[in-house]
Amino acid sequence: MTKLLASPLTSLLAVAFISVITVVRSCSPTDQTALNAFKSSLSEPNLGIFNTWSKNTDCCKGWYGISCDPDSGRVTDISLRGESEDAIFQKAGRSGYMSGSIDPAVCDLTALTSFVLADWKGISGEIPPCITSLASLRILDLAGNRITGEIPTDIGKLTKLGVLNLAENRMSGEIPSSLTSLSELKHLELTENGISGEIPADFGSLKMLSRALLGRNELTGSLPESISGMDRLADLDLSRNHIEGPIPEWVGNMKVLSLLNLDCNSLTGTIPGSLLSNSGYGVLNLSRNALEGSIPDVFGSTTYFVALDLSHNNLAGRIPDSLTSAKFVGHLDISNNKLCGPIPTGSPFDHLEATSFSDNECLCGGPLMKTC
Repeated sequence: MTKLLASPLTSLLAVAFISVITVVRSCSPTDQTALNAFKSSLSEPNLGIFNTWSKNTDCCKGWYGISCDPDSGRVTDISLRGESEDAIFQKAGRSGYMSGSIDPAVCDLTALTSFVLADWKGISGEIPPCITSLASLRILDLAGNRITGEIPTDIGKLTKLGVLNLAENRMSGEIPSSLTSLSELKHLELTENGISGEIPADFGSLKMLSRALLGRNELTGSLPESISGMDRLADLDLSRNHIEGPIPEWVGNMKVLSLLNLDCNSLTGTIPGSLLSNSGYGVLNLSRNALEGSIPDVFGSTTYFVALDLSHNNLAGRIPDSLTSAKFVGHLDISNNKLCGPIPTGSPFDHLEATSFSDNECLCGGPLMKTC
């Protein structure tokens, strides 16, 4: 058998090829430096999240919560959640707690597509303004911390952003005008902060948005008409703000809206009939406003509500008999109004408790045990 001998050129090419693979697959030195600076500004005392982040190891190989591009060795994902089913949490039997702040060095991770630092409860300080320079960022999730300050003014520069979640922090200021230029944004959650001012008039420019969760803030003004053109919007939560004025008729004509939560605002006027006749709604909460007039008698065989809450308003008149023809009504609350007359019999009234009808002027029958 003839023994094949490698030529010097072949051997040289093989060594070069292996060297290239080694270089490409190892963590970028710039990224590793940035991650170490990012780590130095944070403290996680209970779970040992950062134990794998050793200066003497490759950040693309075994660093908890870090993912890299296999070809370039650039860091693409930081995924650190304080509430997780990951083994490290299961073993500890507890959720996480982390304090400190977000070091601007994170902005040196210029290939970053996902930045998740959520539900740690103790991370404070402001979002570094330079975060808007991360042109490849698709997910920014900093929910469940103690972050203060305002949403970065130039947030609109993150043109690839699909998810922006800053919920349950201590942020203030207004929604920056540049936010409405995020043409790829699908999920926006700013719940439970101190964000004030009006919803931008061109909020409807966010044509890809399917979830807008802005409840428990200090928002003012009325519902911008531009929202009527958001054909992908399925969930809209503006509860516990200071939204005022009437509910526009167009709200009931939105194509895919299935959750509308407007409770605890300063809404006035009557309830649009289109809002209750729309068969697409699953959850509708208009409670704790100043709505008046009667409940529109527009229910039918396609009506389907998992929850319908009209409580704590100034609604008067009778409960519509057409509600008995609804396909399904799971939870109904019309308490604390000025309704009168007999409670209709049949579904859904036969499975509701007296608390659903309490504190009205002169309702009778049904679960109230009050003779008409």
